[in-house]
Amino acid sequence: MEGHPWRLEEATLADIRWQPYEAAVLPFGATECHNLHLPYGTDTIEVSRIADGACEFAWRKGAKVALLPTVPYGADRNLLGFPMVINLDQRILDAIVEGTVESLEKHGVRKLVILNGHGGNEFAPCLRTLHGKTGVFVSLCDWWRMIDDKVREICANPDDHGGEMETSLMKLLAPELVRMERADHGAARNPRLKGLARGWIKMARPFHLMTDNCGSGNPELATAEKGKRLYEVAVERLGSYLVELCAAKMDASFPY
Repeated sequence: MEGHPWRLEEATLADIRWQPYEAAVLPFGATECHNLHLPYGTDTIEVSRIADGACEFAWRKGAKVALLPTVPYGADRNLLGFPMVINLDQRILDAIVEGTVESLEKHGVRKLVILNGHGGNEFAPCLRTLHGKTGVFVSLCDWWRMIDDKVREICANPDDHGGEMETSLMKLLAPELVRMERADHGAARNPRLKGLARGWIKMARPFHLMTDNCGSGNPELATAEKGKRLYEVAVERLGSYLVELCAAKMDASFPY
């Protein structure tokens, strides 16, 4: 198969019969605002490009991994205070995972990586629900957590949503969609309850109350060079995991 053999959406039946896949990657993005300067597809663009780069990295090292089409919606109920944010509740996202797992198992693909690109998505309970119900080994990667050490090294400002880190990536991946002249400072309000403010207690954060323009993190120091450094780390780390995953033997004690 020529071109991009890891991309399932570009493959033909003849391609797949000739070269079966060993593992699959299922990316999840979101459709939501990110401050005033980044597009609603930011999460989807980021996770799609990181997934594609990692699968290419793995394929070139002999790992036959399939990149499944990205799901462009996420669990966004706490952002619905902003216009045109699209929410799919987590139970629907979990159902997509469960259906994908069932399909992959039928086709003999026994390894799946969920690549999550949206902080509101919580797939860990789904993994626990699937455990023991399927012969497919399902693992989960929140890509920004995978490179957190490098984010702290490369970026000057703490980033939560639409700040320096994401803006740097978007300046690399889709510079034509970044409108820096529109960006605000990304200030976020602290909760009045001390336990919430200190992070001891968690809640679903209503972004329309926490921020003015759905941005949490200052993007002013973002550069495409920073984005390139972050992207390359993400691709190398995830790609290396995919190589290892494809090579691993599925025996009775796997993954230990």
